[in-house]
Amino acid sequence: MAIQVGDKAPDFELKDNHGATVKLSDFRGQKNVVLLFYPFAFTGVCTGELCEVRDNLPQFSDRGTQVLAVSNDSIHTLRVFAEQEGLEYPLLSDFWPHGNVSRAYGVFDEDKGCAVRGTFIIDRDGVVRWTVVNGLPDARDLNEYVKALDTL
Repeated sequence: MAIQVGDKAPDFELKDNHGATVKLSDFRGQKNVVLLFYPFAFTGVCTGELCEVRDNLPQFSDRGTQVLAVSNDSIHTLRVFAEQEGLEYPLLSDFWPHGNVSRAYGVFDEDKGCAVRGTFIIDRDGVVRWTVVNGLPDARDLNEYVKALDTL
């Protein structure tokens, strides 16, 4: 079951597409976080969603929000994907132990071996304030989570 609104967001430590360590708790007291889980780099729906975020990054930064995107791909795959698509926000690798963070948030599909499309808006206190979980083929609506940020 996915993490619910009002839950404390599970802390994590993952490597980004440049090999740097990113901890969710590093943003506490500093920024809201939009945590996007997606199945795989280089797939059609995922590429479309992440490029839409890229094209609308000011909507997040203007709201004091950091975007973190998590997949079960390796950091090497994520580095090439980010370079190819011009993604300048952190792409985090939940590759090993495979899917641990995705499982902690309740969005890991055991049969497929990847995360489904889970989005969690986490406030500066580390509490989940909004969430939506879509199936693998179903793209998310960026405008929904931008509206949710406006309520914080």
